Amino acid sequence: MTISSSTLNARKVKNSLAKWLISLGGISVLFTLVLIFLYLLYVIQPIFESASVEKYAQHSIVNTQNVKHVGSDELKEVLFTVDDQGLLQFYRIGNKTEESVAAISPLSSEQLPINAPIADITDLGYGRFLIIDNVGQVNLVQVKFTASYTDDSREINPSIFYPLGEDPLPVDEMEQAITKLAFAMDDERATFIAVTEDSRLIKTTLVAEDDFSYDSEFEAEYQEIPYQKGEIDDLAIVPDMSIAFVRSGHEITVYETNDEYDVPERSHFILTADAQTNVTSMALLSGGSSLLVGDNTGKVSQWFEISTERGREFTLVRHFDASNQPITKIVTEPYRKSFYTFNQSGDMGVFYTTSEATLWQGKLFEQQPVAAVVTPRADGVITAEVNNGNTTITITSVHNEHPEVTWSGLWQQVWYEGYPEPDYIWQSTSGSDDFEAKFSLVPISFGTLKAAAYAMLFAVPIALAAAVYTAYFMTPALRKKVKPTIELMEALPTVILGFLAGLWLAPIIEDYLPAIFMMLVMLPITILLTAYGWNRLPKEIKFKVPETMAPLILIPMVILTVYLAFALSPVMEDVFFGGDIRQYITNDLGISFDQRNALVVGIAMGFAVIPTIFSMAEDAIFGVPKHLTSGSLALGATPWQTLIKVVILTASPGIFSAVMMGLGRAVGETMIVLMATGNTPIVDWSIFQGMRTLSANIAVEMPESEVGSSHYRILFLAAFVLFIFTFVFNTVAEFVRQRLREKYSSL
Repeated sequence: MTISSSTLNARKVKNSLAKWLISLGGISVLFTLVLIFLYLLYVIQPIFESASVEKYAQHSIVNTQNVKHVGSDELKEVLFTVDDQGLLQFYRIGNKTEESVAAISPLSSEQLPINAPIADITDLGYGRFLIIDNVGQVNLVQVKFTASYTDDSREINPSIFYPLGEDPLPVDEMEQAITKLAFAMDDERATFIAVTEDSRLIKTTLVAEDDFSYDSEFEAEYQEIPYQKGEIDDLAIVPDMSIAFVRSGHEITVYETNDEYDVPERSHFILTADAQTNVTSMALLSGGSSLLVGDNTGKVSQWFEISTERGREFTLVRHFDASNQPITKIVTEPYRKSFYTFNQSGDMGVFYTTSEATLWQGKLFEQQPVAAVVTPRADGVITAEVNNGNTTITITSVHNEHPEVTWSGLWQQVWYEGYPEPDYIWQSTSGSDDFEAKFSLVPISFGTLKAAAYAMLFAVPIALAAAVYTAYFMTPALRKKVKPTIELMEALPTVILGFLAGLWLAPIIEDYLPAIFMMLVMLPITILLTAYGWNRLPKEIKFKVPETMAPLILIPMVILTVYLAFALSPVMEDVFFGGDIRQYITNDLGISFDQRNALVVGIAMGFAVIPTIFSMAEDAIFGVPKHLTSGSLALGATPWQTLIKVVILTASPGIFSAVMMGLGRAVGETMIVLMATGNTPIVDWSIFQGMRTLSANIAVEMPESEVGSSHYRILFLAAFVLFIFTFVFNTVAEFVRQRLREKYSSL
């Protein structure tokens, strides 16, 4: 038989074309994976950038020498200053050029309603500040900014508002001057904690007749607080007006201030026992749960209340080495847990408490600013310095978008406000504005491995046993029916499996938990007894049953065993567990029980993984050359000896690949773990508790995350971690498979 040259040429062209197409497809897959990897890195990279600080605008005000307060609008286009005579001046900031910082031009001014020079101004955030003049009178002022649009330009227009009226506020019913003051308010009431000129500690509450947003009318309630611990140096009150801090030297006394009739002492603690250490500054962190204390050694310590055996106590949680000089001022951000420190030499530091991160430190000013405030969007700091009789206003731009994200915060235990100890916590959102996001990747990474481990524990024995029997013992006729049937299971949508597991299987397991554990023992015994009984039957009876039907005898026996287990479940529960096994597990064993738990996930995900492992392992076992098995049997080995010593060893590369492919499928599974668990991000191997996996977490939270936010980028980091997991598993699988192939290739 001869083949024409034209046929040979056509075949060569087809072979060459197929070779190039296959190579192109492989290269395209690798290129796509590299692009995915690079894109993930591109989205993730900004969260690990360090903070940057630079001067944005600077201007010297010749006619004003004693600035007491500064501020700006959200966009840093208009700033204002308040001097000691009560003159409030507005300035417009020009555009920054490459040659110089932005110019500042006067816009307008207004005289605040005070009767004497200002002694102190307390910044309250949101454009509000509290004024105390030299005769002890108090006024609350709020600066508002509105935008107007003409043609294609936008203009910011400032205005002044007095939420509690222009008249001095009645802080002390005895009309004594106020020397120190702390203040907080909401729409319905305002609370003052103050020290009077005659050294009394008082609490004054202004209760709105309607709403402070619409009406400044109020009623005043006065209370005197007994205090005999010495001269008061600092006062602070939390934003929700529930507690107040009073500092005298190294001692802090905490009072409950939400009672209308009494101001009881809540706790008392000592900041430091070192006589050489003096407290120099104090501030409340955003939300008011933490107290920041600066001292003369340049350290800032963070204190917050935790639960102990003696009740709730304020505890020193962490400290920051902010400077080598005394900390003269601490300024906190309004929404995040960042804070800024200043000393007498003009050094500034930027820190984030929860991540214990030092974001930036350096010298920005010639001397300590007389006033400093964080801009409303926390993207800058406005300061005022007095040099040679002139006041210099500086706007410093701060690029600090993701201060809460550090490697230690993502992968190590973090001590969050109110928690009794450091822990791994993922909690990205809450209903409270004061909530601090918690971004530990440990619980969801652990949940991924836990879900995969329980799924593999359920799937691997069943899948491999089925593959061995189907490929080695089953008749060809029956194999042609069984193998495609099991492979069709892989086409079942995982959302259906998750739906059934969460709404049907989980309640059944909860109600018949003893039956589940009984089946773990009864089913293997039933199968062994059935096989033994079949083996002991006379040959005449066994020959009457077709060979393809013999394995099906197990089906009714398995169904009968399952029925007996469920029928005996209530009896076992009454006899051994007092009628309620769930209460027994929770109360007597001290183990938490969730209806949608790891047991449900293991069973449901196991069914999704079984077809993958079965199909690949069965092909590997069935593909063992027949001359190897025939030779082993011819030498006198039994079928089981041949299976264990020859077939499984020869097929081990394929079997291992099947298991690793199943593991990769389990790690990346989304819908089953999303619907069949409580999605609780906890670190616990308990089979009775749920978990949250990387893939489910991404699916749940990505739609609600703000593009470009820390939450958004950390979800991409979670995807990157999932990518690394699967890459590592597949790489290890390929490495082991090649070693096994080399080892047993000589068989």
